[in-house]
Amino acid sequence: GAGKGTQAAYLRDQWGLTHISTGDILRAEVAQGTALGAAAHDYMQRGELVPDALIIRMMAERLALLGAAAGYVLDGFPRTAPQAEALDAMLARIGHRLDGVINLEVERTELIRRLSGRRVCPNCSAIYHVETMPPRDAGICDACGAALIQRKDDQPAAIANRLEVYVAATQPLIDYYAARGMLVTIDGTIGVPAVAEAIRAALCGGA
Repeated sequence: GAGKGTQAAYLRDQWGLTHISTGDILRAEVAQGTALGAAAHDYMQRGELVPDALIIRMMAERLALLGAAAGYVLDGFPRTAPQAEALDAMLARIGHRLDGVINLEVERTELIRRLSGRRVCPNCSAIYHVETMPPRDAGICDACGAALIQRKDDQPAAIANRLEVYVAATQPLIDYYAARGMLVTIDGTIGVPAVAEAIRAALCGGA
């Protein structure tokens, strides 16, 4: 709900990066009925984090496929300190490194408003919001014409649980990267263009 998917897509388009979204991968696995999708499905529906072991295995396989990719943005990974430690090991094995870790800060009430109003296209993954970014035709994707849906994890009970899970499991991740001098915290409410510029400045050293 902080806008990480929107910003990751911007980085992909502007910098020619590969966009690796754990959420998109997991939802695709569920839709395809794979073993990973079946294992992850119930956690996702409840707004809980998928267990570290599943995510780490999935991401290790995905990163190994990249080879000498020019660069990539990780969206939604890592989400816990153990995942961050595993990522360090993965990157060391393939000779890659992190340039920075972006933490988008948004107050709880605003996150709830954003998530509850979010609608997504099940066909092309385009994202809309009923208040701030509605499609041209209500309920229909501008890009491909598919009917938009509200993800189950964007419904009130799941949102409340997601926020509790975040505090318990993801907050330590902020401490992990802050201690390594890699964390850049940006106000996620200043608007998409301003957030994008702040990210660019942080990763380019203000250049």
